[in-house]
Amino acid sequence: MSWKEAAEPVLSRMPVVERPAGHVPFKRKLTWTAGVLIVYFFLTNINPFGLAVGQGSDFFGQFRSVLAGSSGSLLQVGIGPIVTASIVLQLLGGANLLGLDTENDPRDQVLYQGLQKLLVIIVSALTAAPMVFTGSFLPASSEVASSLGIGIFGVQVLIFAQIFVGGILILFMDEIVSKWGVGSGVGLFIIASVSQQIVGGFFSFSALGPPGFFASWYGVIVGDVPASLSPFTAEGLQNLLFDPGSILALFTTVFIFGIVVYAESVRVEIPLSHARVKGARGRFPVKLIYASVLPMILVRALQANIQFLGQILSSQWAGMPAFLGQYSEQGQPISGLFYYLNPIQSRSQWMWFLGEIPASVEPWMIAVRLAVDLTFMIVGGAIFAIFWVETTGMGPEATAKQIQNSGMQIPGFRRNPQVVEKVMERYIPQVTVIGGALVGFLAVMANLLGTIGQVSGTGLLLAVSITYKLYEEIAEEQLMEMHPMMRQMFGNE
Repeated sequence: MSWKEAAEPVLSRMPVVERPAGHVPFKRKLTWTAGVLIVYFFLTNINPFGLAVGQGSDFFGQFRSVLAGSSGSLLQVGIGPIVTASIVLQLLGGANLLGLDTENDPRDQVLYQGLQKLLVIIVSALTAAPMVFTGSFLPASSEVASSLGIGIFGVQVLIFAQIFVGGILILFMDEIVSKWGVGSGVGLFIIASVSQQIVGGFFSFSALGPPGFFASWYGVIVGDVPASLSPFTAEGLQNLLFDPGSILALFTTVFIFGIVVYAESVRVEIPLSHARVKGARGRFPVKLIYASVLPMILVRALQANIQFLGQILSSQWAGMPAFLGQYSEQGQPISGLFYYLNPIQSRSQWMWFLGEIPASVEPWMIAVRLAVDLTFMIVGGAIFAIFWVETTGMGPEATAKQIQNSGMQIPGFRRNPQVVEKVMERYIPQVTVIGGALVGFLAVMANLLGTIGQVSGTGLLLAVSITYKLYEEIAEEQLMEMHPMMRQMFGNE
């Protein structure tokens, strides 16, 4: 008995959001998308019952804008389990270990989707458990434990159940948007998370955290007005240049926004003509960022899981070898393997004159850490971009079949899938690697210079690119709404 036969009774019965039976009107899609977004914001502002609010630490921390969710909320795990499950399935599928034909066999498609859901459920539990039961990240409230008479462990089980349910909810919210809304839920949640941070970075006037851009410029802060924030003093000028709400951060944010929009518009357009309808022509665009920036989520999620492992080992293993890493009181690695594998996320982690780098960290250590981060992001971005293209039906072979099935052909070439595939192989593999490496490089550069709201470079890249693609999808939906015959051409009928 093969694994598919053994697992089919379970995987085929996994709960699923049904696909719409027919065409979903554009206004209804917007309603579903907006409704899910409201629920997302609602859940990110609810603390689990029994949590000791204001204590503990966020292990996602620097990866929070990429993995969405919110620290200390029901959506503590964010989209992390979904991304981790995708990494596992992409690696298994790329090595052809699953033996599933997800392109042509409907039964294998059901098994693949069921396997993905099962992995998300397992990873949600494995991610939430150490956050709660180690007591370092989501500590239980002793007052709640005594009032309910169930002890600290009982409160921890209660918190775990809520966090676990939150991870499952975000899975089905993503599926609702993908089937009934516009775009994807994962992309929508990233946009929401990054937008919150950017808006906060512009308009934050709280004395409890770093001032926002406008607060830094005008020297305004709730309560007393420190003279050091005035832009007309030497210290104030340094604040404007290097604080989280600085002019340099604003410049980096605008620059990344512009370069991503420009890169999305750079493309090689392959001419197409209809084999039967004379005069019907079109173009197949091969964009510079062909695989989009979504593979960057997989790269950063892998780094987040590595750092999570390091934090768990340091908190639970008193005799952890020094070569693996030593951690500061704030839970950040300051030496060892986990230090070099920890990506640089802000200017304060490499600019010595800001005075925030631990004395034990030497300049050569920062240089090695930066080199590792660049290599990880550039090489990892290219590799995951290749996996993404092959597993999402964007490769040369799948694209050639799509063009053939639509009745189109490349002028001057025989109408044959193999011929079209050879033409696509001239562009797609090379552009995929270059685009993936470019996105990885830009993400590291954005982290080094800093952005408004201390959004990670990867998070900003993702938000801009996903917003751009969402705009294109909305325009496409509106076009098909005005011209119903277009739905048949796009295969959405």
